[in-house]
Amino acid sequence: MDDASQAAEYPPAADATVRIWDTATGKLLNILEGHLAGISTIAWSPDSRTLASGSDDKSIRLWDIYTGKPYPVPLLGHHNYIYSLAFSPKGNMIVSGSYDEAVFIWDVRTARVMRSLPAHSDPVGGVDFIRDGTLIVSCAGDGLIRIWDTATGQCLRTLVHEDNAPVTSVRFSPNGKFVLAWTLDSSLRLWNYVEGRCVKTYQGHQNEKYSIGGSFGVYGGGQQAFVASGSEDGNIAIWDVVTKDLLQQLEGHNGAVLGLDTLSSKDLLVSGGLDRTVRIWHAEEDEPIQAKEEDTD
Repeated sequence: MDDASQAAEYPPAADATVRIWDTATGKLLNILEGHLAGISTIAWSPDSRTLASGSDDKSIRLWDIYTGKPYPVPLLGHHNYIYSLAFSPKGNMIVSGSYDEAVFIWDVRTARVMRSLPAHSDPVGGVDFIRDGTLIVSCAGDGLIRIWDTATGQCLRTLVHEDNAPVTSVRFSPNGKFVLAWTLDSSLRLWNYVEGRCVKTYQGHQNEKYSIGGSFGVYGGGQQAFVASGSEDGNIAIWDVVTKDLLQQLEGHNGAVLGLDTLSSKDLLVSGGLDRTVRIWHAEEDEPIQAKEEDTD
């Protein structure tokens, strides 16, 4: 979430639409229509002018946020549902993961596949770019996390925990030194991917069934970092990155919280769940997040 004034419906919708909301008023600003099947993933471009959506219709569409219109040429090439998307830091590339077990790197300008990576032996649940765009991380139900060289498509490192739980989502840390992974054993693991070892494990949420996401953030005047995650018990769990202390459990959703993102510069957190609501949480003073929410049905 790069623009504090707008939030896209998160998690995305089974009705094949994307909805854009005003974060200050909760007003519905736009409904993006064009996909032929449910949408499983969305991603904002770095400049917040473009939104990418991945659908069960096997296509990726790019949308002009100001007009609400799709770009004329969809991104076509995957052979099954699109499940994960991320823009490169410059906004010129998109990485996608699919149920076809492949990771594609796309040129945004030409809407063409730049590179196809035979990444996993299970559907690809999560993808992300590192902050300078030189690396990509992917994960899948096969329990593997893979680090890729963006330019060559070479797999540089494969990470796997001894428990080999399915990995459903991944994110690079803001400093680019670590990868945070969500697994279906109710754990988040922070990996030093250069050394190939897990350095932190965060627990206290429930995650054994659904693909759940989360994000990094800062608190304490920007001096301390937290990790926030959805949970199948309807809460949002927030941990201190370094100490692993469970700082807060935000209550508000009635059902699993599947999608979550933060915008620390504006002290905002947005969450979406199976209760079909999007909730916007505001931080107060030096606490990570306070349970003051606005919900949009």
